[in-house]
Amino acid sequence: MTTTTVLAAGSALTAALLAVPPAPATAAPATAPEPGGMTWAVRPSGPKGPNSRDYFGYTVSPGQTLKDKVSISNLSRQAQTFRVYATDAFNTADGAFALLTADRRATGAGTWIAFDAGTHRIRAGATVEVPFTLTVPRNATPGDHGGGIIASVTQQQANARGQRINVDRRVAARVYLRVDGPVTPALQISALRLSYAAPLLSSGRMEVTYTVRNTGNVRVTALARIGAQGPFGLALGGQVSRRVPELLPGNSYTFTEQIGGVVPAGRLTSSIRLSPTDSGSGVPVAGRPLTRQASLWSVPWLPAAAVLVIAATLYVRRRRSAAVR
Repeated sequence: MTTTTVLAAGSALTAALLAVPPAPATAAPATAPEPGGMTWAVRPSGPKGPNSRDYFGYTVSPGQTLKDKVSISNLSRQAQTFRVYATDAFNTADGAFALLTADRRATGAGTWIAFDAGTHRIRAGATVEVPFTLTVPRNATPGDHGGGIIASVTQQQANARGQRINVDRRVAARVYLRVDGPVTPALQISALRLSYAAPLLSSGRMEVTYTVRNTGNVRVTALARIGAQGPFGLALGGQVSRRVPELLPGNSYTFTEQIGGVVPAGRLTSSIRLSPTDSGSGVPVAGRPLTRQASLWSVPWLPAAAVLVIAATLYVRRRRSAAVR
């Protein structure tokens, strides 16, 4: 039987699974509203139950072991059985913080977290504190590692063809770990591509596509500024700014920007200026911004045609003058 993983929609779930950078202290806990009134919440816990933490954040050393609790609240009107487990985090192509689907095996931070029991039956309206143990491998690499603790409910539903399928609905609390050791924040701009289009008698639009990759070992954000220049560095069109969402180590985003008001001035250049910052504090993490450029040729057909007409006119006049002599 086919199993489909669903990350239930809702603002609270977005705060837990997809929000970048980390949610503010006033963010709501992760919850999943479902048809039929089935709703549950997942959030960090403490000695007295759910606390003010919006996510699990630890600074740890290789080989260290610590214990904590996650709170699972069944907010629906009927008892539910939840599967509780941890997995790895990654960045999606559109810049979201996401977790591996249930059919993919964790190989990173998700394997560091262990539960005494994999399932928990929770009565309607009740909250259960689920303890877990986090064991950092002795060979864990320095820097940031991301994951999440998931509570899921699997139900059978009929698809459009009338077939019965298992639907896995999940809610999670994020887990951020920083392993002690040298940190090397670094971003890379790659796959820079340009295209340009303009009507005959007007300025045009430059399209700039580029990829930002986190080549360091800590999560970072950045501000990207993209501009267009003509010959001799003359600025063309307006500068575009882009806030690059939080990037986990080893992950990348691809963006496409549109710069309008660019005249066909011959050789056109686009420059990207990237200023990395710490995703938590917003403090710059590089001594100077990272820059990258690419160029293309755009023939200014109207001025070129005018020059050709003038040259042809002068040539004809000279020939006539020479014939008269």
